[in-house]
Amino acid sequence: MIARIFIFLLLIIILPDVYVHHQFLRRLKRHSRLAKLVWWLPSIALSIYTIALAMLPSFAPKDMSTMNIYLFFFGIIAAPKLLFTLVSLIGLAFKLLLRMRSNWGNPAGAFVAIAVIVIVIYGSTLGFSTIKVNHIDLYYEELPEAFDGYKLVHISDAHVGTYNEDNMYILEKAVDSINAQHPDAIVFTGDLQNRDPKEIANVLPQLSRLHAKDGIFSVLGNHDYADYIQADTETKKHNEALTKEYERQIGWDLLLDENRIIRRGNDSIVIAGMQNDGRPPFPSKGNIHKTLQGIGDNAFIVMLQHDPTSWRRTILPHSNAQLTLSGHTHANQFMLFGWSPSEWIYDEWAGLYTDNSRNLFISTGLGGFIPFRFGVPGEAVVITLHKKQRDTDSKK
Repeated sequence: MIARIFIFLLLIIILPDVYVHHQFLRRLKRHSRLAKLVWWLPSIALSIYTIALAMLPSFAPKDMSTMNIYLFFFGIIAAPKLLFTLVSLIGLAFKLLLRMRSNWGNPAGAFVAIAVIVIVIYGSTLGFSTIKVNHIDLYYEELPEAFDGYKLVHISDAHVGTYNEDNMYILEKAVDSINAQHPDAIVFTGDLQNRDPKEIANVLPQLSRLHAKDGIFSVLGNHDYADYIQADTETKKHNEALTKEYERQIGWDLLLDENRIIRRGNDSIVIAGMQNDGRPPFPSKGNIHKTLQGIGDNAFIVMLQHDPTSWRRTILPHSNAQLTLSGHTHANQFMLFGWSPSEWIYDEWAGLYTDNSRNLFISTGLGGFIPFRFGVPGEAVVITLHKKQRDTDSKK
């Protein structure tokens, strides 16, 4: 991952220091050598760290703590310096154009830099450890009467490889919160691991504690395939098979373009699970027709699909699924005053969307490949289905 952009990262690290040195440090007379050393040393160390990570053959190091430490220090060293420099340069341009006495960009840049440091520290600690249980009620005319009040708990993007001995309590807290909802069914919409099924093996006791009346249903996300490791074809096949085996070992019903029927007396609903149906560079393996094989046109269908872009591209035009549940976006694990960078990437990226009474709900995820969340806490979503009565014309 670092190897692809390490030149760009080095420029981000070094160029702001060059600017600050030229604008400020070179003017210092007293203690100038010490000041220059204090300013440059963190960036030199971070540059060496960047080069070391770029030399790794894999997408990410096997020990993700190495990457997480790097990203944390990048966030509190390189990012604040870069933003200070950009704001200072804007202020300098205004100063020259308007012949102002002072550069307002310097204090403004300092404020932005401090804000970034606070965001990174909070997001890497309290922000990532917070788990919220959100509730939503959905109403459908097509829902069978026996399923009025049916409770689904939707979870997604656990990325269990991010948890270690120090933060395993977060995953355990999430499991306890989910079980406390006493769900009829739990549905998981992909990205259980970061890159390797060994990560799942490390948390089997925690995941095995999840339980629901009608079972736990899951699908694979892009990280659950073997696309994030450098290995031969046989190793990748073995890893993918092991990921599937671990999900089944903990009692999850993994749906690979399959469906299950849940019955209440003579009534029933369908839980359908399609393999990842993403846009490049993400894998596109799902088959909507195979997923719904044997299901009638009048069935009430809950579709599980990791990638929400599949909703408009595949699910709406080629199925009658009333409710689609997805994840994948994480809302970029960052939201400020209701805005997230996900808006630049996805048409639908978090929460509930409706198209002619058919719904898509996108979970912002439980964990993350990177242990950071700001304004987007990890979530479990309790979705309660309700029977909506058909409107009847009143007698005149």
